[in-house]
Amino acid sequence: MSKTLVAYFSASGVTKKLAETLAEIADADLFEIKPEKPYTRADLDWTNKTSRSTVEMNNLASRPAMAEKLGNMNAYDKIFVGFPIWWYVAPKIINTFLESYDLSGKTIIPFATSGSSGMGKTVEMLRPSCSNTTTWKDGKLLKSNTDKKTLTTWIESLKL
Repeated sequence: MSKTLVAYFSASGVTKKLAETLAEIADADLFEIKPEKPYTRADLDWTNKTSRSTVEMNNLASRPAMAEKLGNMNAYDKIFVGFPIWWYVAPKIINTFLESYDLSGKTIIPFATSGSSGMGKTVEMLRPSCSNTTTWKDGKLLKSNTDKKTLTTWIESLKL
């Protein structure tokens, strides 16, 4: 029997809300990707060139530490990975998450939240953080008001 995980990083709570709904619909386990050092409001100020998030996003090698690691990743074969869009891509902690596990043979389904930006080159930037045998499904950009029906239709369209 296949097992599904919804792993997510949420800075403001928008992605968390959608991840919880998605996990309920998909009958999946839920894991929050938390930074070892939580982000403050000042850290998230994208208009400040010296804010923590700006510095991380401008450094391709940046890999913010996670507060904890999921102990049973081998139990999952399908993993929804959710995050807000930062600078047109996933926050660097998503690379940290993906690189923390052997995801060979697993299916990754990214989903993102954004007030105005699209997915950009998000998946292209995340793929190198996984094995060549990891399967990627098309990502989905979700708005904060995405309803259960829309999420259900999307999950069904994936034919997992």
